[in-house]
Amino acid sequence: MLKKLWCLLVLALIAFLVACGSGEEEDTTNEAEASETENNTESESGEAEEESTKSIDTLSIGFVPSRDPEEIVTATEPLKDLLKEEMATLGYDIGEVKIDVGTNYEAVGEALSAGTTDIGFIPGGTYVLYDDGAEVILTATRAGLNNDSDDPSDWNENKPTEPSDEQVTYYRALMIAGPSEKGQELADKVNKGEELTAEDIKSANWAVMSSSSPAGYIYPSLWLKDNFDLTIADLPNKVQVDSYGSAFARLAEEQIDVMVTYADARRDNEKAWESREGTIWDETNVIGVTPGIYNDTISVSKNSEKMDDDLKAAIQQAFMNIAETEEGKEVISIYNHEGYQKAKDSDYDKEREAQEMVQSLD
Repeated sequence: MLKKLWCLLVLALIAFLVACGSGEEEDTTNEAEASETENNTESESGEAEEESTKSIDTLSIGFVPSRDPEEIVTATEPLKDLLKEEMATLGYDIGEVKIDVGTNYEAVGEALSAGTTDIGFIPGGTYVLYDDGAEVILTATRAGLNNDSDDPSDWNENKPTEPSDEQVTYYRALMIAGPSEKGQELADKVNKGEELTAEDIKSANWAVMSSSSPAGYIYPSLWLKDNFDLTIADLPNKVQVDSYGSAFARLAEEQIDVMVTYADARRDNEKAWESREGTIWDETNVIGVTPGIYNDTISVSKNSEKMDDDLKAAIQQAFMNIAETEEGKEVISIYNHEGYQKAKDSDYDKEREAQEMVQSLD
């Protein structure tokens, strides 16, 4: 009996030891499997992250010369790193950002159409001329002005023009008379409430921009047609300049009597008056105001080999993000931009109508 009890105890002990050994082996196996699974997950995650980041050697940006080209190049230099940093957060590794200022507005439009420039900061008038090869993705917003009247004398009574707190998606074009004898003669008539005549207009020396510039050509052409049944082509004394800065310099030197520009470009060109005794506000007057013009665009090339829907969406978001930073605001202020909103092609249908009208006039 005692011998039989002893045998049962031995068998129970053996069974207990086997069970414990099996459990430890199972735990070890489970730990090994879990470790292997974790390593595989980390490896797959790393591979997925590498695959999700797209590398682009170069992104090129073209700016129109609405300001002095050297001034634009200097002011936009920080944009290179800002854009690379924002694009990195959106899954793009950009090797280099190149910035160029076109010789004129058309040069940037042509570069977008040809696919030699990826991104263009161009006005609406230039965009609609080249929309076969360019696609608008953003419209600039900017501070409104305390002057927003159709009557030029209101602008002259309320100088200097100051920004307002309101963000707007349009601006106006101004016809500004300078300190020359003819310029002052035209300004005096306007400020006395007298109507200018077609002969007044034709007797002055004018500075205009290239034919795709909304504020520097297109809308002033409509103003001439509506008020005097004239076109820019009808002006016997006109010169085409390469930038508004150049036009203001000529105005200050009394080489021209009247120039056309965006409202109110005098705020950006006071340095042109440093050689004169009076200020730019003392010696210039508005003699004409156009209706509102839809704001500038950021457009991308339809013919750039690297441009696809994902890249367009990333560029769009990157510039909206940049515009919300202090450093970004400083960069885009060169064009008086203060922010961006998503845009669509139909936003510029009015611009197309204006272009068609100008082409029929000329």
